[in-house]
Amino acid sequence: MPRQLAFPRDYGAHPDTRIEWWYLTGLLDAADRDPAKVIGVQVTFFRLSTGIAPENPSRFAAQELVLAHAAIADPARGALLHDERLARTGFGLAWAATDDTNVGIDRWSLSRSSAQRAYHAQISATGFTLDLTATPTQSLILQGDGGYSRKGSDAAGQPAASFYYTEPQLALRARIRTDGREEERSGLGWLDHEWSSTLLPPQAAGWDWGGYNLADGSALTVFRIRAAAGDTAGQTVHSYACMRVPGLRPAIYPQAQIAFTPLQYWTSPRTRARYPVAQSIQAGSRVFESHPIMPDQEYDARNAGAIAYWEGASLLHENGRPVGRGYLELTGYSGDAFVGRGS
Repeated sequence: MPRQLAFPRDYGAHPDTRIEWWYLTGLLDAADRDPAKVIGVQVTFFRLSTGIAPENPSRFAAQELVLAHAAIADPARGALLHDERLARTGFGLAWAATDDTNVGIDRWSLSRSSAQRAYHAQISATGFTLDLTATPTQSLILQGDGGYSRKGSDAAGQPAASFYYTEPQLALRARIRTDGREEERSGLGWLDHEWSSTLLPPQAAGWDWGGYNLADGSALTVFRIRAAAGDTAGQTVHSYACMRVPGLRPAIYPQAQIAFTPLQYWTSPRTRARYPVAQSIQAGSRVFESHPIMPDQEYDARNAGAIAYWEGASLLHENGRPVGRGYLELTGYSGDAFVGRGS
């Protein structure tokens, strides 16, 4: 049910819900600011409840799992460089603090400094390391109705929803090491924190979601939930768009004024999933085009017990002009329903 979010408490974990994530993305420029050298970075930590009763006396009966994904999208490489970790809480291997953002697995972590108001991610992955600081430059956005974000409903009218806030226009500083070479980069980032026990309605296949920082300081959040089967397969069952322009209250658009139209598809050679990686996105009276910095940004986490999905650093255009940067996420195209669908 809706409630007023309270901070710093709600920066932290919510173990009374089934699924939760902290999703940090950004596009980073090279030192010479050459737009052809831009890269994308993504760090996501998931907290998953196992359903094991808290009164279970076994030390090995973990009530929670922590799953983490990290990726670097570099067009010069042509394929996503990524890694993941999975561990149960306890034994000092994984944790998700409840008082503020502090979640981690072994040498992977994401934490928030209340004194500096900044996030710090440290990732020691196979093939790369990432040390990333993300500092807010604007106030956070409470998505939906004061932070209560509806995603549709089931046949009985029960709502699928989450608690959801966004930190847009984050100032990023990163130290990245790949192939024995270290470099420092800066750019703009985005953080979503979302938690729920009934994230998606049962008829949902997955979603198309976009979060974009615009050059004028605005922030665009937009998504649609797609139907899974039958005559309505692939059609939109719920949509949402929010635009915040600096100095104004966030504008939330009616569903009739939101539309996703594929412009370019890419087929994965690994999963054979066909993703609409470039899309025309309507939000109110404005129509944008989202284009990936490279086509192959599929994240295949099936070996870690998760799913394969496309999560791509993208450039945003309007009327043929570049106006922003962000990430487009496409789930459910590989045939796997995303974690969090209602039972």
